[in-house]
Amino acid sequence: MMRATPRAVILMGPSGAGKTALGEALAARLGWPFLEGDALHPPENVAKMTRGIPLDDADRAPWLAALRDRISQEAARTPGLIVACSALKRRYRDLLREARAEVRFLELTADPALIGARLARRRGHFMPASLLASQIAALEPLAPDEPGAAISTEAGPEETLRRALAALGAAS
Repeated sequence: MMRATPRAVILMGPSGAGKTALGEALAARLGWPFLEGDALHPPENVAKMTRGIPLDDADRAPWLAALRDRISQEAARTPGLIVACSALKRRYRDLLREARAEVRFLELTADPALIGARLARRRGHFMPASLLASQIAALEPLAPDEPGAAISTEAGPEETLRRALAALGAAS
């Protein structure tokens, strides 16, 4: 039987789409832990992105497997989990759905120019704005048969949170 609330909600989209900000807000509202997927990147991936080199599928495979396993571990201990992970391609999301948890995706969307402006203002993150174009090119939007919904982050944090809660069927 399906739970009324998914056990793992993965916020997906390119860097700068608002995954971390929304993840922290959702976690606070729902009382669930928040997992920043970027924290699980191996040092080699971080170094590559810091140099402005896009990751390829071989780079992402161990990171996604580690994230899948961490989702399984956390979901076993908590009523729910919020995860920030780019999950740009269907095959990446398929791997994440192998977690021992009920997984739903919220695809965060915004105009690329707005995302670029957010990245230009961001400090202290290894992902340079120069990689945005490669992420947008790699993005495969959620397909109709994938569990989740797309929501715009253009209206600001409060409206984005409201839309996310509505998409999850949670009271706002």
